[in-house]
Amino acid sequence: MKRLRRLHSLLAVSVCGALAAVLSLLSPAPAQASQTTIHNADPSVIRVGGTYISAETSGGGIAVREASSPSALGAATARKVWTNPSGRGEVWAPEIVVDGGRYYIYFTAGAGAAHRMYVISSATASGGYGNETKLALPDDKWAIDGNMFTFEGQRWFVWSGWAGDTNVEQNLYLARMSSPTTPTGARYIISQPRESWERVVGNPYINEAPNAIKDPNGQLHIVYSANGSWSDQYCMADLRLRAGGDPTYVWDWYKSNGCLFGSHAATMMKGWDPTLYVDGSGSHSFVLLNGDINTSPPAGPTFPLMFTAVPKGTPYSWSARYWFTGSFCWWGNTTYTRANVPGDTSNTGWSLKFFE
Repeated sequence: MKRLRRLHSLLAVSVCGALAAVLSLLSPAPAQASQTTIHNADPSVIRVGGTYISAETSGGGIAVREASSPSALGAATARKVWTNPSGRGEVWAPEIVVDGGRYYIYFTAGAGAAHRMYVISSATASGGYGNETKLALPDDKWAIDGNMFTFEGQRWFVWSGWAGDTNVEQNLYLARMSSPTTPTGARYIISQPRESWERVVGNPYINEAPNAIKDPNGQLHIVYSANGSWSDQYCMADLRLRAGGDPTYVWDWYKSNGCLFGSHAATMMKGWDPTLYVDGSGSHSFVLLNGDINTSPPAGPTFPLMFTAVPKGTPYSWSARYWFTGSFCWWGNTTYTRANVPGDTSNTGWSLKFFE
């Protein structure tokens, strides 16, 4: 399998599908994802030079690890970089990026309806972070899983949140940023959990854990998790912005017609297979250089992916979730369709294939 993985990383995307066919012929299953020792935490992993850096929740605060490969992060020392000195409540899903040579970690803190987004920053990855700053997101509603990125010269912040003050459903919202710590203007809804395959598990229905990436044509994608993270129906899906589209206009976004990475055949997009070794794959991290989507991988090779899941055969629960290392590649000529909505009802472009 190691030999096949090396071959897999060398082939162009036009051969990516052929390789999947080769794998199915040469082996009863694709290469198995590698489980780390990190559990019950949403992964955020970036590469800076030849070093892989992760951020995670730890003891009510935030810790950072550094290693020479994604698979080595589990054995690396977790250095506490923020201890929640103001007692902000529960701390969830830190996301680490580099902007202007400085490290920023965005995270959720709070309790119940008071969860909001915060940020800390430092000149170095593993220490020197100051006090947290609350992000002044427009409308100041419940917000989790924030991800800052730059697209076509504009900084953006995408997150999962409530429309109002009650937990009806978690939508994906987008806002501009005038700096890494300053949202500006309105919030714009770009996705709601309204498709049948993302409403298998509800109370509430969920779109969360958004991560941005650019495809080989330069189009923006937001890959997110759907269905409850407390269920093995948890899965990953894709939003693709049409070429030349306005990120703030919801109808310029096209949603995959099912899960792209999940463990149930009934909710998978046609042509995408369910996982064989894990259940409930989601809350992922694309391992990008500096966490910058402008370093997104080209067509062809596979690239590292971190995600949470439960090993197959293990009863599903939050406490049973671990980080896994997998991979992904771009998958061309994929049509996303929608019905009973304004404008074009279909859009063809790049999608993604995920590998355990």
